[in-house]
Amino acid sequence: MKDYELRSATNGDSDAIKELLFAVLREYRLQPDPDGTDADLNDIETSYLRSGGCFDVLVDSRGVIVGSVGLYPIDSATCELRKMYLSQQVRGQGQGRRLLEHALARAKEIGFRRIVLETASVLKEATALYRRYGFQPYQAPHLSQRCDGAYVLDLVEMPEV
Repeated sequence: MKDYELRSATNGDSDAIKELLFAVLREYRLQPDPDGTDADLNDIETSYLRSGGCFDVLVDSRGVIVGSVGLYPIDSATCELRKMYLSQQVRGQGQGRRLLEHALARAKEIGFRRIVLETASVLKEATALYRRYGFQPYQAPHLSQRCDGAYVLDLVEMPEV
């Protein structure tokens, strides 16, 4: 199994993250939205880091970004899990579970009590992973254009990751 490192993303990673994200979206026949849903990637540091969240990337031994995950603050108690994607060559190696466990632990560290997410049902592997970790479907006030489902997890009730 290859070694992968998790590290905090910076604005310098923005183009590589977009490349990864948009490739995965197209693979599943979903539309990238660089001026809407994905505009937060134009300034990761402001959108995530300075607002009290985090955005991390998974890099391979050459420093190539092969995965990403962000926590976007909604309010003092709630964050949104965003942009959790893995390149095709990394899937099936437990890295999705690693990214999710990392995000859940970070959310607790930061002090969030609840985590929400939106997803598309064609992302079957991701949806199954979320459900295994206790995420429950809920009626979101609105969904981004490419998403058809929303999930919520109460971090207070969740056992330690």
